[in-house]
Amino acid sequence: MMTRCAFFLACLLAAASSSLTPLRAADPIPDDGKVGGFAIGTIVYTFDRFTLFEALEKTAQAGAKVVELSAKPHLSKEEPNVPFDYHASPEVIRQVQAKLAQCHLKAVAYAVIPFPAEEAEGRELFQFAKTMGLRAIITESPELLDRMEKLVKEFDIMIALHDHPRRPNDPSYRMWDPHYVLSLVKDRDPRMGACADTGHWVRSGLKPVECLRILKGRVVSSHLKDLNRMGLDAHDVPYGTGVSDIGGILDELKAQGFAGNLSIEYEYHWDNSLPEVAQCVGFVRGYGAAKQW
Repeated sequence: MMTRCAFFLACLLAAASSSLTPLRAADPIPDDGKVGGFAIGTIVYTFDRFTLFEALEKTAQAGAKVVELSAKPHLSKEEPNVPFDYHASPEVIRQVQAKLAQCHLKAVAYAVIPFPAEEAEGRELFQFAKTMGLRAIITESPELLDRMEKLVKEFDIMIALHDHPRRPNDPSYRMWDPHYVLSLVKDRDPRMGACADTGHWVRSGLKPVECLRILKGRVVSSHLKDLNRMGLDAHDVPYGTGVSDIGGILDELKAQGFAGNLSIEYEYHWDNSLPEVAQCVGFVRGYGAAKQW
């Protein structure tokens, strides 16, 4: 029979173990949504010159199985005057869900970037994410983290803080610095972390692998980019042909047990980026196969 002292010790150990268990937001991305060991897809902004439905079709054509949604002014060629965002009507949401199914894509995140200033609108955003079955909301509004954290706990949807490049003329902008991002989330709900935009780190003169190590355990998702050079004037290139060390990034994410999505945000050759986007998916597929992930 367990003594009172032993029982008390067992309770303490159980509580400690529970506090160290990371919480899981929404459903884990299934293995059939992965390529080369990762949930690699696009953010629909990559195909900014096209309708949402065309962007989904191109994502599937590139060989991806997941997609990150964002606002699009045109739903489809058939309905060019119907926009899509988190204010979408139930009918528009049903159409998007049907198109995702047709393209064999799983929507996993939504890139809102500025978080809604009004509390009711923030709740609407989280409800939209829940309806769409999303894992995470990507944003860049550190001043609203208290409100976000309450909604994260209520809806079980993750928050990922995105980084843009450093701004030489605006020292108050600090999201480019992974140390700063970590300081914002390290004491908050474990479902709050970073959307690691590797390209913007390169534009800021940082090495992505080192940035990922700083954020270890808090990387929710990534806008994975390879750039032709360091600096603010750099542009996207197919994975493995630039300076970002994509292989090293994938190795580090795998070592960290990263379970989020990698979004190709290709901001170059806007009218005909599909071949290069497909090359990016192909790199991850081949790299993962070589590593036997």
